Amino acid sequence: MLIWEFFKQNSKCAHSKVKPDVDFAYCPDCGELIENQWYLVRCACCGVKLRGVIKNGEIVPEEHFCHNCGTREYVVERIDKINFIDINYAVLVKAIVENNAYSSTQSWINPQTQNCRPKLLQQSL
Repeated sequence: MLIWEFFKQNSKCAHSKVKPDVDFAYCPDCGELIENQWYLVRCACCGVKLRGVIKNGEIVPEEHFCHNCGTREYVVERIDKINFIDINYAVLVKAIVENNAYSSTQSWINPQTQNCRPKLLQQSL
């Protein structure tokens, strides 16, 4: 039982409950804001769409060569919206959106008023 708990704590959320038809959604399992990013893999030579897969965190073509011209070079491009023609070739990446917002309060003094002496404002909670 202890080994199972060790693996359970180190596993990352796969965000499987986030639907692929939305651009942004909160994952109900971990609570993170998730962005659905769609990518297409194309041949660098002739531009034919290739089926893409994710291997070791990198988007690569499923086959190691282009079925049209035979080259091994490919280009990965991000698309904004997925359409039904590209659904068989597209790769979905569920990326966590980092929120770097923080709360701060700033105040300025007008330099034109020299006789004014600034006083601290009282803060009510």
